[in-house]
Amino acid sequence: MLDLRDLDLQLADAATRRWLLQDIALRVAPGERVGLIGPNGSGKTSLLRCVYRYRRPSRGAVELEGESIWARSPRWCAQRMAVLLQEFPEDFGLRVDDLVAMGLTPHKGLFQAEDASDRALIEATLQQVELTGYGQRRFADLSGGEKQRALLARALVQRPRLLILDEPTNHLDPRHQHALLQRIRELGLAVLASFHDLNLAAAFCDRLYLLDHGRLLASGTPDEVLCAEHLQRAFGLAALVDRHPVAAHPRITWIAP
Repeated sequence: MLDLRDLDLQLADAATRRWLLQDIALRVAPGERVGLIGPNGSGKTSLLRCVYRYRRPSRGAVELEGESIWARSPRWCAQRMAVLLQEFPEDFGLRVDDLVAMGLTPHKGLFQAEDASDRALIEATLQQVELTGYGQRRFADLSGGEKQRALLARALVQRPRLLILDEPTNHLDPRHQHALLQRIRELGLAVLASFHDLNLAAAFCDRLYLLDHGRLLASGTPDEVLCAEHLQRAFGLAALVDRHPVAAHPRITWIAP
């Protein structure tokens, strides 16, 4: 589904000699949930920006379904990949249903209007993210968690095969964090997501990539990556790693110095 090879990203001012990413190799298989973890400034957001065509890498390949994303049009990419970011976009006074309808754009002709099936898809998707009846409300009037779910609805209406998530649970309370990740799991889409919360990453992801100063420090299953040695090296903080008492994944408890 997604293949990154030998990817480097340097700041536009080459005189600084600062590399944001170096020697990144990463793969996401169809239906696989892959997480990016690492401390602030480790390169997680920069890497995602290379994947969804916001920044062109200085070197290396980014391929989606075997095709270079820079050899195909933005429309081609948008028909296959949807993005949910941390920041809320300018809403320009849009209602929720208008915002969600923007996800239809890659699949519509220039002057092609919404039809009954489109409106039914929008309504069903709003119901799926627990925003039934919110269609006529202004996006600006929603809470942070409601905005995040509305933006997820827009991404799902886009009918992607790969979903890119940058800190998807940032604005959500614990119940909605787990509900959102459970909904995404049930969709069966390929997912590449960045996480600050390592316990959520361990619960949600099939595989993890641990970044530190723009380089890959470790990759593999949550059990392989989330060990005390890797966490100490990346975050500079001791951690107790044991098994979750209910689920079969690692649990991290940070140990204050």
